[in-house]
Parts: sequence; C-alpha cells; structure tokens
Amino acid sequence: MLRWLSNLFATRQSSPRRAARVVRARYDAAATNPDNRRHWANADGLSANAANSAEVRRILRNRSRYEVANNSYARGIVLTLANDVIGTGPRLQMLTVDTEANRRIEQAFANWAKVVGLAEKLRTMRMARATDGESFSILTNNPKLPTQVQLDLRLIEADQVCTPDLASMDANAVDGIVFDAAGNPVMYHVLREHPGGTAGRFILGYDRVPAASMLHWFRADRAGQARGIPDIMPALPLFAQLRRFTLAVIAAAETAADFAGILYTDAPAGGESEAAEPFEPIELEQRALVTMPGGWKMSQLQAEQPATTYAEFKKEILNEIARCLNMPFNVAAGNSSGYNYASGRLDHQTYFKAIRVDQSQLECVVLDRVLAAWLDEAALIPGLLPAELGPFAEWSHQWFFDGQEHVDPAKEANAQATRLANHTTTLAHEYARQGRDWEEALRQRAKEMALMQELGLTPAQAIPTNPKETIDEIDQPEAQWAA
Repeated sequence: MLRWLSNLFATRQSSPRRAARVVRARYDAAATNPDNRRHWANADGLSANAANSAEVRRILRNRSRYEVANNSYARGIVLTLANDVIGTGPRLQMLTVDTEANRRIEQAFANWAKVVGLAEKLRTMRMARATDGESFSILTNNPKLPTQVQLDLRLIEADQVCTPDLASMDANAVDGIVFDAAGNPVMYHVLREHPGGTAGRFILGYDRVPAASMLHWFRADRAGQARGIPDIMPALPLFAQLRRFTLAVIAAAETAADFAGILYTDAPAGGESEAAEPFEPIELEQRALVTMPGGWKMSQLQAEQPATTYAEFKKEILNEIARCLNMPFNVAAGNSSGYNYASGRLDHQTYFKAIRVDQSQLECVVLDRVLAAWLDEAALIPGLLPAELGPFAEWSHQWFFDGQEHVDPAKEANAQATRLANHTTTLAHEYARQGRDWEEALRQRAKEMALMQELGLTPAQAIPTNPKETIDEIDQPEAQWAA
C-alpha cells in the first residue's frame, strides 16, 4: 500500500506538462460558523415518522387548536379554507351508458348525503386537517338513518388514533397504524375514549379498525410519512407574534391614555421651586382653570400608538401566514381595499389551483371510497342499481364542487361565448367550472323552453357583445376587484 502511494505521488511530481492541483468545492449553506450556529441548531436528520413522533404531533395539535380558538384571523383562515374547498358539498355524476340508472343513483346518493350531513362532515375534516394535520372518519352502519342505505361516517380526532403499547409492535407499525410489507395500511388503532375526555384518565384499551373502514386524509410532505402535521404549523409562531404585537400596541395606548398630564420643572436640583410629591395624582375638574406650583409646568403625554407602521406590519405578518396555505392576503384578511381588479385575479389563480389540488385528493382519499361503500350497500336494495353494468369499479363517474364566482359576470359570459364559438371548450367543461351538471342543466333548460313555448312567451334576444370586452381582464387594472 505504501509503495502504491509513493509511486502515485512520484508520478504526479515527475509530470512536466501539468502540476497537480487539488480542487475543493464548498457550499455556504453547509458551512457552520458562529454567525449561523444558533440558526441551524435544531436541524436534524430524522426520518419523516421520527420527526412527526406522537409527542411532537400532540404539542403541535394543542398549540394549533389553541391559536385557532383564540385568534380571530386563524379561525377565519381555517373556516374560509374549509368553505372554499368543500363549499356546499360535492355532487356526484354517474357516467354509465344507462342514463336513467345514472339519474336514479345520483338522486339516491344526493338524498343520502343530505341525511348524513356529508358536506358538513367534510368541512369538519378539512378544518381538522388544517388544525390537527389529519382527519379520520370510520365508515360505519347507522340504523337510525331514514334512507335505505344506512352507511354513515363517524368522525374521530387524531388524538384517538394511537397505539399505547407501540413498543411491542413490529417494525411495520407507526403510532396508530399497522402496515403490511408493501407499505399499505391494514389496521388502525382507535382508543375507546378520547385521551382528553372528561373522565380525566388515559384509557389503554383500543379497537382495531380495518383499513377498509377507515378514511385518513392528510398531506404527506415527505416520502414515507404516515401521520400528518397541521397545515398552519409554519405560521403558529407568526400568529403568536401578531397577537403579542396587537396587545402591546393596545397596552401602550392605554398606558398613555391613563395619564391626563404630567408636572415637570426646568429648575435644577435644589433650585428655587416649590415642593411637589413625585407621582402624586391630582384630580382635575372639567373645563377648569388651574394654577401650578411655583416653578412647575404641565404637559400632556403624546399618543405614540398605534404607530404609522402598525397596519403595514400586520399586513406583512398576515401575508406570511397565508403563504403556507397558498392563500392570498385579501382572502386571509377579508380585506380587498388595496387591490385592483388585475391584482385580485392574479393572486387568486394560485389559490384556486391549490383548492383544486385539495379537491382532487379529497376525491381519491375520501369520496371515491365513500361511493364504493355506498354502492356495496345499495346493491343489496332491489331495483336501485342496474345489474347489467358489471363491477362497480368499472362504473365511470365524476364529482362536482361549487364553482368560483367571477367578479364580472358579463365579461366572463362574453369570454365563455367566444370559447364555445371557436370550439376551444365544451358545455361540460364550462358547466363544471360552475360546479354544475351540464346534462341536468340542459334538461332543465329544455323544460323551461317547452313551457315558454306552451305559454306563448318569446325568449329574450341575446344582447350583442362587443369583441373588445372579451379581452383578458388583466388589461383592465382600473376596475376595482371585490372579494
């Protein structure tokens, strides 16, 4: 070995053409020095599940719930997010070849969804995902339902999904979840009582719920992550700073308002001025003329709070808070006074894309599984489902959510007519953007036209459109945008 190294260095030194040069690359972000040592002190190499341990998730859940319960902005942001993602609830459209069966199934599912409060439960699940990091629901049977299908969803909090004796589990188990060799969840452990219940005791007993009966909705930020953390987790310190700053400003203003005035003297210590007790309060009558002790003057405290930067600071904090949710400032703050039409439309594009991503995940993780369980039970009801369409998995369907209302309906209608005229869109797509079923809308329109013809009414003539109005609204920044 030593001979090989000596030969290697001898060869390099004897080369007359080129001298040996050692190249060393370095990343500033990988360097640790006294300036950044504290900043990177908490950086670690833990795995996703180790970083999101049961204790870490418990602390984050408690702090997130506390902030949402006591911070008006946090509560409003979480409510707005749930309302925008879920809206009035998803609507099912079956796409099988049997049109009559499609309508019958859609109507039966809509009636069942209304009875079980599907939309309300989904909004609660979305709020739980934002606050707790994940939401759970068990597919169960409810004999009290007035519908033929007695499937129901029982929501449970993330605190109840845990394994008290996790140390005795195998390597494929994460707190509350057991996986198979391929990484698929096969069992969930659900405590029989909430650990924070009124009983005041931690119940070690838990039920084993099959994965087929459990709906687990969370966002996996890292590969292999099995449990979720709050969506608003990065903003928790900012919420605290926002509240502290507001309270500090109010306290400073109240302190200044507590003193009507102060007495002071320009005389040096031991100079000629009458004695006055320090910090002694003096009661003043309204609209009275008073005299000061000899050598003393009176002045009022200047109101320094709120400072001119108060509103700007709160705006920047709210903007940073809303960024982790892909939410624009005017939606998070409920205030669009500083927006024009173009900036409002531009900011909302990212937000609407994030909502569509959430809705797509909701369809795969929750809605499709709910529909499959509903069809399994509906198949036992004679005459409800057609028997000649084959397995349920082959039945095509889609979900509709509430559409996003346009700020200027006239411009949107003109743009829509232009897209339909040049065949760059379809009625199905345009109705879907509004969260409506195009077949149902056309049938309703046909009924209206037939009734109008029967009554001798003439449909209103379409108002001629100006092609210039179909220009993208971004070119119209002078129009004020309203949330």
